[in-house]
Parts: sequence; structure tokens; C-alpha cells
Amino acid sequence: MIERTLVLVKPSGVARCLVGEVISRIERRGLTIRVARTLLVTREMAERHYDEHKGKDFYEDLVEHITSAPIWAMVVEGPSAQGLVRRMMGATNPLNADPGTVRGDFGLDVQRNVVHSSDSLASAEREIAIFFPEGGELTA
Repeated sequence: MIERTLVLVKPSGVARCLVGEVISRIERRGLTIRVARTLLVTREMAERHYDEHKGKDFYEDLVEHITSAPIWAMVVEGPSAQGLVRRMMGATNPLNADPGTVRGDFGLDVQRNVVHSSDSLASAEREIAIFFPEGGELTA
């Protein structure tokens, strides 16, 4: 089944010049980057994105980090894309991420774990709408 999911290279990943590495890994798996762009995340966008974590002790750190510098956002499409991308990115905590995954290879800590990827198809749909309000399709 063809699916769409959201991948964000967080400010720490952009600063470390890892955007190309993440894109390369996605493309080598046969997935398509439908649309992508660099952007500065506003506080309002970050709050919507991390809404499920509101009230948790790490919430402000999440919002602060993702709004601190540019991110690279992309909509990735392909067969079983959501689950495949999650496995490619690795466990949220880089200490628990397998070698060969993005977080396992490049993550420094939970806060600076290089990437975000949607954890379900429902989350992907909600998150794509935040970062690509035009629908996540390439437009002329």
C-alpha cells in the first residue's frame, strides 16, 4: 500500500549537514520525496506538532529546540512508507537506536536525535497539514 509520512531533519541535524544523508537513505530505499523545504518553525506550529506532549516535563525543550533554527521538512511516499521510515530512523533515544539507523548513527541524545518521523498514518496526516498546509503536494 502506498503511504505518505512526514520526516523532519531537526535543527541539530541541519546544523550538522545531515540533510543529504537522510535524503540519500530515503531514496536508496526506493521511497519518493514528494515535496520538501527548509523552514523556520513558529511556536504555534511547534505547539500543534507536539500537542500530545503538552504538560510533560520535556515539552518546552522540544518546542524550544525545533524553533531554534531551520529544519528540513519532507513528505515521503512509497509502499509501507510510514513503518519503513520509522525503522530507518531508529529508536527515539539514540542510545537505544540500532547501528545503521539515522539516530543510531548520528543521534547525540534524545533532544538532538537528528530527525522526527510520524509514528502512525494518522499522525502523518495531521503533521503533514502543519508543515505543508497546501496538502504536501508539489505545486507549480
